[in-house]
Amino acid sequence: MTPYIDFLYFGILLLYIVIPTLLFSPFKRLSQFWLVAATAIMLVIQYSGLHNLTATSQTMELTTVLGFALLEWLVAGGFLLLCKRGSNRYVFYLALALGLGPLLLTRILLISQPDYPLVFAGLSYVTFRVLDVIIGIQDGLITSLPPMQYLTFLLFFPTISSGPIDRYQRFAEDWKRNRTRAEFLSDLDGAVQRVFTGFLYKFILAALIKQYWLDPVSRGMDYFHIGSYMYAYTFYLFFDFAGYSAFAVGFSYLFGIHTPENFNRPFLSRDIRDFWNRWHMSLSFWFRDNIYNRFVFAALKGHWFKQRYTASYLGYMLTMGLMGVWHGLALHYLVYGLYHGLLLSATDWLSRHYKNSKLLNDSGFFWQSASVLLTFHLVAFGLLIFSGRLF
Repeated sequence: MTPYIDFLYFGILLLYIVIPTLLFSPFKRLSQFWLVAATAIMLVIQYSGLHNLTATSQTMELTTVLGFALLEWLVAGGFLLLCKRGSNRYVFYLALALGLGPLLLTRILLISQPDYPLVFAGLSYVTFRVLDVIIGIQDGLITSLPPMQYLTFLLFFPTISSGPIDRYQRFAEDWKRNRTRAEFLSDLDGAVQRVFTGFLYKFILAALIKQYWLDPVSRGMDYFHIGSYMYAYTFYLFFDFAGYSAFAVGFSYLFGIHTPENFNRPFLSRDIRDFWNRWHMSLSFWFRDNIYNRFVFAALKGHWFKQRYTASYLGYMLTMGLMGVWHGLALHYLVYGLYHGLLLSATDWLSRHYKNSKLLNDSGFFWQSASVLLTFHLVAFGLLIFSGRLF
């Protein structure tokens, strides 16, 4: 059962999770136990489907999920033990390869076998959490890995299928915290606000845009229909995904887990850098911290390039190219990533060479509105590429 798609899912969530959570909330000792139990219950419901391994044999999707989680716990736990004994960088690379391997393998196999069985919804998002832990161990930020805490972090049911992408250290702080009554009421208020926002975005605005705008214009291929499709798809994707994210964050708050927000009024961005600080933030910040910053630091430290800004430009192209490929191996995903890499590089170059540009820096209403409007259209064209409509 796919989370947050139909009202049956919300009915199950209300009956088996929300009501017991409200009943158990006053009992601090039950918080971690109930968080684990609730995640287990919802995993069974969400991954109850069957995969056909052969013509005569099947396996539950849940088996694939748990097998993946167990494998990655062994990888992370083994890497942590080796680090305590003085691990080297090659062991780190091996741990990264083992963490990333299942996702890469399934991406490749899905090209020739669209019905490849050993894959599950959320594999890519869980992989980011796996890599976050491995990198944290390498950096010395994670020194212990309690099995139940780690597995709950990986498989936390509100966010497993499509994020937002949490960080292990941040999750661990919430895991260990005993909420006071005031904190619980504050979390409950935050949960209610986000859940109702999710219903507004996903089941009203996104649904109306799809039914009365996106679907009708998708039937034509002339310039008018493609242009209208670009705007419709941009708004639909935002309200649909932001609605999902609001649900995920809201239900996380019920358990005292402050999953990071994913969107912050992205269509008010003044440039592309500002946009990526507002759009799918948990993903963009993960790539910024673990790909872009590390690449640029290594390039500057190793003097790889004569011009110091070359590292930044190549870092943008590498980071956004990988982000595009992360969505899938289809050509339009790669082009989408490289397109944003070029936009980020151009924004960086322009901001340095035209510091007094009114379009870039003037705080007046006219120029600020013009830059927001320009950024929106650059973003919308990128999402048109992302949709595959041009390919």
